[in-house]
Amino acid sequence: MPRTYSGIRESRPHTYNDLGGESVRIAEDFQGERLCGADRTFSQGLQCQQINSIAAVLSLEESAFIIHSPQGCSGCVSMGADGYRVGQAHRGVKLIKSPRVIVTNLDQNDIIMGGEAKLREAVGLAVKRYSPKIIFILTSCASGIIGDDVDAIAADLQPGLDAILTPIHCDGFKSKICASGFDAAFIAIRKYLLPDEPGPREDGLVNLFAPTSISYKDQLEIERMLGLLGARVNYIPFYSSLEKIRAIPSAQASTSICKVFADEFMKELDESYGIPFAHTVMPIGVRNTDKWFLGIAELLGKGELAREYVESEHARVLPQLEGIRKRLSGKRVFICGGTGRSFAAAALIDDFGMELVGLETPTYDFDAQIDIEYLNGIHTNYVVDVANMQPFEQVNLVNSLKPDLFIGVPSWSARLGVPTTHVLDPKRATMGYDGILYLGNKIADQLENPGFNRKLAPYARLPYKKTWYESDPFKFIKNT
Repeated sequence: MPRTYSGIRESRPHTYNDLGGESVRIAEDFQGERLCGADRTFSQGLQCQQINSIAAVLSLEESAFIIHSPQGCSGCVSMGADGYRVGQAHRGVKLIKSPRVIVTNLDQNDIIMGGEAKLREAVGLAVKRYSPKIIFILTSCASGIIGDDVDAIAADLQPGLDAILTPIHCDGFKSKICASGFDAAFIAIRKYLLPDEPGPREDGLVNLFAPTSISYKDQLEIERMLGLLGARVNYIPFYSSLEKIRAIPSAQASTSICKVFADEFMKELDESYGIPFAHTVMPIGVRNTDKWFLGIAELLGKGELAREYVESEHARVLPQLEGIRKRLSGKRVFICGGTGRSFAAAALIDDFGMELVGLETPTYDFDAQIDIEYLNGIHTNYVVDVANMQPFEQVNLVNSLKPDLFIGVPSWSARLGVPTTHVLDPKRATMGYDGILYLGNKIADQLENPGFNRKLAPYARLPYKKTWYESDPFKFIKNT
């Protein structure tokens, strides 16, 4: 009988989101099933899963979005909308569009009496204003707590509409693991937008799932690499369409650029439509690019061709890495990022001879264990902080470990005077073999020009007392 996945990442066995300690101990405890569910007695904010649900579908063409929430919950749309407009510019779109979003603006009266009338009104406005093919209805903590029956409303309104009403259940309180928001979006796509039965298979068609943080240059590079295998790419759901979504069941295989973005959905596609998937890693750095490319090539029956390409790229790229290694060898690094990107960056820095001293990631599970075991073989004595946000732990660790470089979103560590950079870049390819060279030079340039952060530190104070920096960074994690 096919499995039923709730969309809540905590429901998966051996998944943790509150954890901290030395990497070898964590790997050993996970292997020995000695890790237990933990929680923080103090938490400095979490990334809501609704943010990731919105990000997953916001750029879909001919779609409208209803956020069934108080007005404040829609604040995260501003970041997604900015990325959507920038992405259009990079793709050569002349008339830049904004996403079509309506917020039901639940207030205290709605919390008492229910917000269903506002939701019905919002659906009518979306149809009248935009004539979309899809209307996504995103739930919130408020609509979930008051119990608005979004599915029943959608079912009641659907017969009179051309647009497909697609509820996404991303109530923020359901999960502390923000990747659950991706799962909620894909569960809705599977339920409302895909057929129950598979259609004709198209040889060479590959579903390529990618989150919004993947740049257009990276998209082109990954599509080029798959093209070398004779594959045609169905790039979804970023800047996709209903037509491309409905082509998903016809694919020969699936893969994802981010290991946590569509992993559960690819399992669903395998079970429902018999579409195999390559569950690998984000193709950043030599090791991960090899693994990602060979993984999908084997599914397409092009393993030998892929190995020949990998060998030729090694012969071209590895000699060029020597100059970068001379600039970076021995430098100590702290990394923070999403689960896929943080582990990819941790493997990447080994290409440059750098040392990992700390790693912050939102989730720890079986896939993370595979990466940690690999990283433990090349890096020693580094600290792992499993945290959805929690910047107070990050600044404590960065302050005590004193890395030469911080890789990740720089907002907090930059104010400690540490040189900061990221493996994200909206204008250049960071993935594939040329991406390795670009990232190496980018990191080296930042390390050799640290003036901005060092001059910033004396004037941009962090909101923590000296006693916090002298405390155990994991003192608020219980049951570890």
